Amino acid sequence: MTTEPAAAVAAVFRIEFPKLAAHAARILGDLEGAEECAQDAFVQALETWPTSGTPANPPGWLMTVCHRRAVDRVRRRRTLESRYPKLAEPPAQEDPLGWVDDRVDDAIEDDRLRLIFVACSPVLGPDARAALTLRMVGGLTTAEIARAYLQPEPTVAQRIVRAKRRIAGAGVAFEVPPEPERQERLRSVLEVIYLIFNEGYTATAGAEWFRIDLCAEALRLSRTLAALMPDEAEAHGLQALLEIQSSRLGARRGPAGEPILLLEQDRGRWDQLLIRRGLAALAEADRRRPHRGVYALQAAIAACHARAFRPEDTDWAEIVSLYGALQAQAPSPVVELNRAVAVSMADGPQAGLVVVDTLRASGALEDYHLFHSVRGDLLERLARTDEAASEFELAADLSRNERERSLLRDRAARNRATTVPGAPPESRI
Repeated sequence: MTTEPAAAVAAVFRIEFPKLAAHAARILGDLEGAEECAQDAFVQALETWPTSGTPANPPGWLMTVCHRRAVDRVRRRRTLESRYPKLAEPPAQEDPLGWVDDRVDDAIEDDRLRLIFVACSPVLGPDARAALTLRMVGGLTTAEIARAYLQPEPTVAQRIVRAKRRIAGAGVAFEVPPEPERQERLRSVLEVIYLIFNEGYTATAGAEWFRIDLCAEALRLSRTLAALMPDEAEAHGLQALLEIQSSRLGARRGPAGEPILLLEQDRGRWDQLLIRRGLAALAEADRRRPHRGVYALQAAIAACHARAFRPEDTDWAEIVSLYGALQAQAPSPVVELNRAVAVSMADGPQAGLVVVDTLRASGALEDYHLFHSVRGDLLERLARTDEAASEFELAADLSRNERERSLLRDRAARNRATTVPGAPPESRI
């Protein structure tokens, strides 16, 4: 194979695979068969383009092949022909592989929306939803998903296969569900994209503090969802949150890959284009629904940081208020922990420690490394350095991320030797 056709196939795969799979899934009602049809189209491209040349419209060429594969499969299902009465051969053309049905082309975006809702079905657990979404909607290979989550490729492959079979066994409809089921399912869709981004933004385990590829995929999915569901305020809220959080990625890592926490970052390295896009998405979310949902509230918190040219310009009182609203909507000890950080910045470390120690008494976050990291920071700022060191050491023992563990151990060592206060840790939200 010549390099040019192979490169052309590789270039369009990530973008076009989800569209092909979504279109085939609508015809077949079968995720496994849909994926095979999409893959067949790319295999045929690899076999055909080196000799015939790259077509003028590669996405249209691939869609035509995929469509035909799906139609052929349906025809072979003689017992199911009655479910697809309108299927017909594409109209004859001089170059049949160059055929693109306008009706098919116009329906692609609807197909993608259906696929998002199917891949994020509540019948699946969070891990299965995330893996299936990255595969079918994000277009990542199984190897890429396994690498992102630091898991063996066969394990991820089996998870995806089981997810497809569970969806088939549960009879999940290949459609955007009606109200009010749509709202329930939308929560699952938003949650999956959010979880994918969080895993990228601060990796649970491994040698890197964050993974740009996962962040980029989640951001792309959030933009797709907001475009496909423009009337849904929380779709815009999630996009706003991920745009603004993504704007910091270039400043979150030092030359040697070491973590740089929020208040220590060079804000000149924050991506202003992403910030503007995030603020615009937040404004759209507010326009759609003035009473903010959980993602719009988190986006508003991120916006407070984005609007501050210097750390000391941050409106911490507003952030405390926003966390209070978030806690009222979605009560969580992690949200309360983040509110404690904001309280410590607005009213001093002792005020923050009171909130943290109330959480400590509940025992809800005893095994959560960031709880001990936050408490260590507050103790450090109060010059209670021995206690702070112990908290940082415990946080390091609980963390599975090598970069984060190294940072926490460094802070513990510093506190064993000095009383100079440090900066508060960055919120995960």
